[in-house]
Amino acid sequence: MPAKSRTYQPQKVSAALVAQSEAVRDVVHRLTDSDLDRTTRLGAWKVRELVTHVSLALSQLLGVLNSPVPDGPALPLADYAAMAATMAEFVDSATTEHAEIGFAGSAKEVAAEFDRSLDAVRAELDGPAVADPERKVTFLTGHPMLLTEYLVSRLVEAVVHADDLADALGLEAFPHDPQALAAVSRMLADALAGQVPGGAVELRVPPYAVVQAVPGPKHTRGTPPNVVETDPLTWIRLATGRLDWAAAVESAKVSASGERSDLRAYLPVLG
Repeated sequence: MPAKSRTYQPQKVSAALVAQSEAVRDVVHRLTDSDLDRTTRLGAWKVRELVTHVSLALSQLLGVLNSPVPDGPALPLADYAAMAATMAEFVDSATTEHAEIGFAGSAKEVAAEFDRSLDAVRAELDGPAVADPERKVTFLTGHPMLLTEYLVSRLVEAVVHADDLADALGLEAFPHDPQALAAVSRMLADALAGQVPGGAVELRVPPYAVVQAVPGPKHTRGTPPNVVETDPLTWIRLATGRLDWAAAVESAKVSASGERSDLRAYLPVLG
């Protein structure tokens, strides 16, 4: 686990979430009716369900801001990654149901519904409600969570599913917000370090994150004997199960040196 828990600044996280969400909005507004029926890499979900899910994931902010917060310690952000897989069935059911109601129309109607949801979220993100670094909200599992860290979890949704959308539409690149990429890369790197604590492997995701993980001899000085290095998007895809470890290494998207540097047994960190 990282030697010191990482902290996030509310204003920066909010600004990144706004910028990333607006980038998604721009793509949603360029969808055609036929685009909505394109398959995605997320099982049975089509682009329609994917856009629905992004809208729902962002709109959850509206509910948590107005829900009572239970007593108890705040859920660590790294634990969100470990719990995500346990919510998969609920997420799939809610997305499918909502796609058949609020997002069942034409591409123009889907964009209008996305606008309504995002505009309501923007009103909160641009206001004073998210400025308090000590404020807590209730996560979906009923655990209290720092609001700023909850917003980072929404950034994860916005970045990961924007990449899913780009893949489904055959876009060569998606205009991710740099601060959003930074926060998500760091959060997922910290999650790996928390799930597989140790100091045998140094994971580098320049220019955003460096963590040590995996049990074994700890590196203290000089060149680490086991180093994994990759770019932010490749790391995000590996950490969320969108990219196979062996394929990433073979295509030179990942540089892995040292006998302990094979991380495939520890991926994905977010299901």
